[in-house]
Parts: sequence; C-alpha cells; structure tokens
Amino acid sequence: MLEYSTLSDAELTVLLKLGDRTAYTEIYHRYKFVLHNHAWNKTRNREEAQDAIQEVFAMLWAKREQLSLETNLAGYLYTSVRNHILNQIVRKEVQTKYINSIHQFAEEEPVVTDYRARENQLKQLIEKEIAALPPRMRLVFELSRKSHLTHKEIAEQLGTSEQTIKKQMTNTLRVLRVKLGLFVYVFFLFYR
Repeated sequence: MLEYSTLSDAELTVLLKLGDRTAYTEIYHRYKFVLHNHAWNKTRNREEAQDAIQEVFAMLWAKREQLSLETNLAGYLYTSVRNHILNQIVRKEVQTKYINSIHQFAEEEPVVTDYRARENQLKQLIEKEIAALPPRMRLVFELSRKSHLTHKEIAEQLGTSEQTIKKQMTNTLRVLRVKLGLFVYVFFLFYR
C-alpha cells in the first residue's frame, strides 16, 4: 500500500493530476496550516484567511488536470493564496467605491427639471404613436387607458362584444410595444 505522507510534492502533484483524492488530501493536510498562517499575516482576519485557503484548495482540485507546475507546489500554493487575497482586496475597493457613489447620489438632491423634461418627451412620443393608430384601435385604447373604462364598459359603449375589445387592446399593445420598445411599453402599461 502506498504511503502518501512519504511522497514528495512532485509525486503528489502527478497523482493529483490523475485525480487521486488521497494525494489531494495529503497536499491539503501538508499545507493547510502554513497557508493559513500566510493568509492570516496578509489579512489579519481568521475567517478571510480560512476562506482564502478553501478557495485555493477548491481551485486546485477543479484545475488539477491543467496544472503545469514547473516550480514547486509550495510556491504555487503560496502564490495562489496571495493572489486570491489581492483579488478580494480589489473587489472590496470596487464595492466600496460603488456603495459610496450610490450613497453620494442618494444624498444629492435630484434634478427635477431633467426628470420632467424626459417625462414630457416620453409622453409626447407616446401620444404621437397613439395618434398614429387606426381610428378604432385608438378609440378603444383611449377609452381604456385615459377614461379608465373596463373592457365590458367599452364594449357596451361601442356596441360590440367584450371579446372584440380584448382582442383590439391586445393588438394595440402589440403595435405600441413594437414601435416604442420594451422600456416605453412597460411605462405605457401604467400610463394613465
């Protein structure tokens, strides 16, 4: 029976590349404490150090077949831990900048004029497309969205069936969705 604790790092690496779980376990036990100490010296946080070690060993197993270790295993693992920690620091900095920019934006008073101008432009665009609809579709749409009538009330007023009104509204919304795009269409559904 093979005694893994007596094998060199190079031999363990060869076995690891072949998918040998026992070799992987031996590498883990051989390096977990020194890598944890290395990570802790960089982070000064026990949980972050443990997370870094777990990520590096998970990556080691996942990429075991692609490993090309011309250098030593220990150096590879130390470098992987260091790189993981540096990536985490960069992510935290980006996240902090993003959160700070959101807070800054939230604290600033919004420019109401700009919103109103965009809203007016959007309303004009919608009104233009409504005016371009065929007369019957436009009438059904305006009774539904502007006069807030139900399909049944529109059908009674126009002397037609409720099903016909539903089909006309479906067709009208389909036409407007194509002409105005999805964003405007969503706004349009709530436009009164």
